[in-house]
Amino acid sequence: MKGLLVALLLAAAPALAQERLVNAGDPDSARHTAIALLQHLAAGDLEQAAALSNAPKRRFDVLREYRDSVGEEQFKRVFARFLEPDNRVVAEVAIGPRRLLVWDLGEAGGEFAGQFYIEAGDRFLLDDVPGRERDELRRVLQRYRAGQKK
Repeated sequence: MKGLLVALLLAAAPALAQERLVNAGDPDSARHTAIALLQHLAAGDLEQAAALSNAPKRRFDVLREYRDSVGEEQFKRVFARFLEPDNRVVAEVAIGPRRLLVWDLGEAGGEFAGQFYIEAGDRFLLDDVPGRERDELRRVLQRYRAGQKK
């Protein structure tokens, strides 16, 4: 009986995670880090961008591979798109120390992209380490993409 109760609690743990919305001006917002990261990427500065990750070597390698596959100009264009005036963060969702920034990148609305961050002391870093909370935030992004939240 005790084993069954533990199994049920473990299965329900993701559902117990407390999602909350973070306002743009809140001190615990990851938006400043996101803008800095995107500015580095739009400039093609992989090293500075990777330094804003909780797995910088891995992030640098991923960014370099992507840049090599699409070319430097396309790489810069992809990330500069986030910074265009018509594109914006429509939600910042927190679960524990992790954040999901949901960007609306569609001209007519509805093309959602997500970025994952984690609180690291007094700042935020791009979250490149999988985990349960990040999986929950990925499901939140899927709901946005499915049109369940706007």
